[in-house]
Amino acid sequence: MASAPRVEGLVVPTSEAQREAEAVLTKLGPLLKRRKAVRLSVESARGTRSERVLLPPLASDLLRQILELLASGNAISLLPVQSELTTQEAADLVNVSRPYLIKLLEEGRIPFRLVGSHRRIKATDLLAFKEKDDAERRTAADELARAAQDLDLGY
Repeated sequence: MASAPRVEGLVVPTSEAQREAEAVLTKLGPLLKRRKAVRLSVESARGTRSERVLLPPLASDLLRQILELLASGNAISLLPVQSELTTQEAADLVNVSRPYLIKLLEEGRIPFRLVGSHRRIKATDLLAFKEKDDAERRTAADELARAAQDLDLGY
């Protein structure tokens, strides 16, 4: 698979990497969607070494998700949930500006701790905020759509 540029922990797939992920997903996708253990045979590109391994269901599911994201051209990052993030990393993860994220921290909407003068945010706290914020956004959009339908605005 073609190497992809790394940007602050993100893997941004090139168009070649997208095509390669699509090809692998076409072959392995049906096997990986079963949410069961999958036996894989892995061989080096030169064919000098090979291994057969049993991929547990969780790893199989994660591999499928990674391939789907790469094939669709999405940048991805693996993030251990117990990790702490800088304000820039956290802002990038929730797709907001760093100043806006700092405002959210100072308002107490996302917990953080200070390490010297630097703010650190637990990944679990940030993901909980993102989940809650996304749910509120969906609820507001649903209410707007309902109101538009009630007013017969063509939605």
